[in-house]
Parts: sequence; structure tokens; C-alpha cells
Amino acid sequence: MSKFKLGISYVILGIASFFSVFPLYYMISGATNSSIDIVRGRMVPGTYLVENFKALIANQNLGLAMANSFRNAVLMTLFTLVVCSIAGYGFEIYHDKGKDILMNILLLAMMLPFVAILIPLFKMFSSWGLVNSWVAFVLPSVSTPFMIMMFRQAARSFPEEIIDAARIDGLSELQIFFRMFVPTMKSTYGAAMTVTFMNAWNNYLWPKVIFQKNESITMPMLVANLKSGYSVDYGMLMLGVLLCTLPTAIIFLCLQKSFANGIMGAVK
Repeated sequence: MSKFKLGISYVILGIASFFSVFPLYYMISGATNSSIDIVRGRMVPGTYLVENFKALIANQNLGLAMANSFRNAVLMTLFTLVVCSIAGYGFEIYHDKGKDILMNILLLAMMLPFVAILIPLFKMFSSWGLVNSWVAFVLPSVSTPFMIMMFRQAARSFPEEIIDAARIDGLSELQIFFRMFVPTMKSTYGAAMTVTFMNAWNNYLWPKVIFQKNESITMPMLVANLKSGYSVDYGMLMLGVLLCTLPTAIIFLCLQKSFANGIMGAVK
């Protein structure tokens, strides 16, 4: 590659990086400025971070929202990893026409928007008496077609010879899965955990419908509450968005290597 083409590549990458990072910088800068400064277009960090934080905890129950979001996200992540990994492993290792037809139906379900099943889901959980419970939050997303397909693709790289040798040694199917398959798929589990945690943490519509008590507020719901009213404190709003973003950003930064390896392995 010539120096000219290399320079053009760096310029394009630099511009793309700027547009990717600038919203994050503006959010951090806004969290430290007053609402008036943000409206005026101030782009540099200010000295109103403490004032914005005091206003936030005075208007919203930040600790409760954080605790609820962490509980919901962790529970959904754990249940989703267990259910989807077992399902994906089973779809790939144990072949028959019925499983292939069922997998095709699951893939078709990916094209169905969640809004289309929102009312039937609410009626179903309401009849079961599960409104305002974490069970109602977790169950609709505990088995997603994308995650099942992801683990099924990962299982294709798992050698059948190892499974046959383990069966000869007397291991049960569950022992083969937990002792041999799970340890070799750490990157896939890391990618799945990152995606599931971020989706659960950022989920707004379903928690807004199924959680009808103030005690069940989550961080996206808290941020939405900051925008209500006749006037908006943009400094407090920016701080709320920043605090809502930090957990998912930390999870992604800690698992970015596993995320990249897992996604690459899932699409081979």
C-alpha cells in the first residue's frame, strides 16, 4: 500500500473515530456543566458535577434503580447463558429433522418485532400473577433465537471425537456438556454475556410495561423520568445518562477480547 493510500486510510479512520467518540465526550462534558451552559453549547468540562449529582439523588431514587437494573441484568444473563447454551449444543450435537424444523421456526421468530407480542405477553403474565416480578422480566428473553444460533454455531467447532471418547469413558451427556464443552467455549460465553447484559440493562419498553410500582424502577426508566415535566435540567439528565452507560461500558471493556473472539467464532 502506498503512503498516499495509507494516509487516506488514517484520515478516514480518524474521522470515523471522532464521530464515534464525540457523543461520549459530550455526555461526560455535559454531566459536569449546568443546564444553561449545555443549552449555550459549552463543550468543555465544567464544575457542576457535584451539584448535578445532588440534584439527581434528590429527584430520583438512584440507588434503587441501580440495584434493580443490576438484579434484572444479572439474573437474565445467568438464565440466558444456561438455557441458550444447552439448546444450541443440543441442536448441533443431536441431529434429526424435527430439530432442524424447530430451529428454522426459531430463526423466523427473529423477524417478529417484540412490540407485536407485547400485549399477549402482558396478558399472559398478568393472568399468572407475575406482574411486578423479576420472573416476568426474565422469561420472555431467557431463550432468544440469536443466542441459540450463536451457541449452535460455536458447537460446530467442538470435535465429535472428544464426545465419542467421553461417552466411551462413561461420562453422561450433562457431564460432557459441563466438563468439556463449557470450558472450551469461554470466548463464546463472554460474547453472549456481553450482549445479554447490555440488552437487559438497556431494556426500557418491557420493564415499563411489566413493572408498575415505583419500587421496581430501572435505570432506563429513571433517565426517561428526568425528561418529563415542563423544563429539563440537562446537566442532571446528562449525568443520569452517564451513570446509566457506565456499567455496560465497563462490562464491554473487560470482555472485549472474548466478545471479538466469540463473535468471530460464531460466524465461521
